[in-house]
Amino acid sequence: MTRPMTMAEKILAAHAGLDEVSPGQLIECDLDLVLANDVTAPIAIKTARQITDKVFDPQRVLLVPDHYVPNKDIKSAEQAKIMRDFVREQGITHYYEVGCMGVEHALLPEQGVVGAGDLIIGADSHTCTYGAVGAFSTGVGSTDAGVGMATGKAWFKVPETIKFVIDGELAPGVTGKDVILHIIGMIGVDGALYKAMEFTGSAIANMPMDERLSISNMAIEAGGKAGLIPVDDVTRAYLDGRVERPYTAYYSDDDAEFAQVTEIDAADIVPTVAFPHLPSNTRPVAEARDVRIDQAVIGSCTNGRLEDMRQAAAVLKGRTVHPDVRCIVIPATQQVYQQCITEGLMDIFINAHCAVSTPTCGPCLGGYMGILAAGERAIATTNRNFVGRMGDPTSEVYLSSPAVAAASAVLGHIGLPEDLD
Repeated sequence: MTRPMTMAEKILAAHAGLDEVSPGQLIECDLDLVLANDVTAPIAIKTARQITDKVFDPQRVLLVPDHYVPNKDIKSAEQAKIMRDFVREQGITHYYEVGCMGVEHALLPEQGVVGAGDLIIGADSHTCTYGAVGAFSTGVGSTDAGVGMATGKAWFKVPETIKFVIDGELAPGVTGKDVILHIIGMIGVDGALYKAMEFTGSAIANMPMDERLSISNMAIEAGGKAGLIPVDDVTRAYLDGRVERPYTAYYSDDDAEFAQVTEIDAADIVPTVAFPHLPSNTRPVAEARDVRIDQAVIGSCTNGRLEDMRQAAAVLKGRTVHPDVRCIVIPATQQVYQQCITEGLMDIFINAHCAVSTPTCGPCLGGYMGILAAGERAIATTNRNFVGRMGDPTSEVYLSSPAVAAASAVLGHIGLPEDLD
C-alpha cells in the first residue's frame, strides 16, 4: 500500500514512474511542457544545442516572445530573432509571434496548451501560474530549461506542501489578488520556500478561473515551488473543449501529510495593497490613502485577463484619470484585447484617458512601456515590487487589484472604488 500523498507529490510520482514519493526525495521526471520567453530562451537554446541537434518534442517546447516585444531596441530584436530562427529550424509548433502572442502565463491557459496533471517547467519564475488548472508547474533557470528542451526530463526535489484553506464568503470588491497578497503578508516572501502551496476552501471554489490564476501566479512571491488548486467544476468548465491534450486530475489524500495547514476566514480579507519593496509588505487599502501616485499599470501575467479588464473598466466608466497620473492598460492577450473591444471596454479606457498597449510584459519588469523616473510612484496589478523593479532605484511600486489600481488612477492617490462615490 502506498503512502498517502499530496496533490503535488502525486503529479511528481506519476511523471517519475514511481508508485510514491516523499518530501526531500530526488527524482528524475518526464516533462509534459518546457517554456521560455524572449529574455530566457536564447540561453536555453544555447544549452540545448550543446546537448542535441533536435529538441525532445517540437510540440512540447513552448516559446513566447512577450517581455520586450514588439522589440524596444536592437538588442531585444536580436533576442527575439534567436528564438524565431530556432522555432523555424526545429519545427516548434507552439510559438506565438507578435500579433498572435500574449503575456505567456495568460496566453498558454487561454490557448488550451496547459492542462491538469501536467508537469511543466518554464524559464520564468511565474510559471507557477498553471497550478490554477491543476498542473505542477514551476520556474527554472535558463540552463535547466535548455536541458529540458533537449531531453524532456528534469530533476526535482519533492517539496513539502502547505495547505491554505480559505473558507467563507469574500466581501464585495475582494478579489483573488487580495487573497494572495493577504497570504503573502501573513507568511512572508520566504514563508513557503521550496514548498508547494495548495489553495482550497469554499472561497476558492466560488472563484472564477481568472482570479484563481492570479493566486497561483504569485505563489513564487512567497517562495513557493508551485501553487496548486484542485480541479473542480470551474476547472473542468474552463479546460473541457479548450485543452488540446487529455488531462488528469490529482487530489491530495485525506490523510496526506502537510508541512502546515493554514485556515483563513474569507471575511478577514480586505482590499489589500503591498507597499515597497516586498510583496509581503501589505496593508489594507483603506490605510494607504495618503500615498500619492504618478502612474497606474493595469495588466501583466497576474491581472491582465478579461475579468481584470472588466473590473478596471467598471471603475473607470464615466470617469477620467487624474491629470497628474499616467494610466497604462495592457490586456494580456490578443483575445482579451479583442474582447475588450467587443464589450466596449476599450472605449471606456480611452475615454478615461488611459494609454492602451498591445500585449507585453513591458513595465512589470522595468522593460519599457511605463518606466518610472527617480522618486516616482506607481500602483500596479503586477506581482513584484522590488527596488528598481519598474525603473529608477528610487521609484516605488505598490501592488493591488485592478479595481483598486483604477480607482487610484482617478483619485491621484491610492484608494478604493467607493472613494469615488
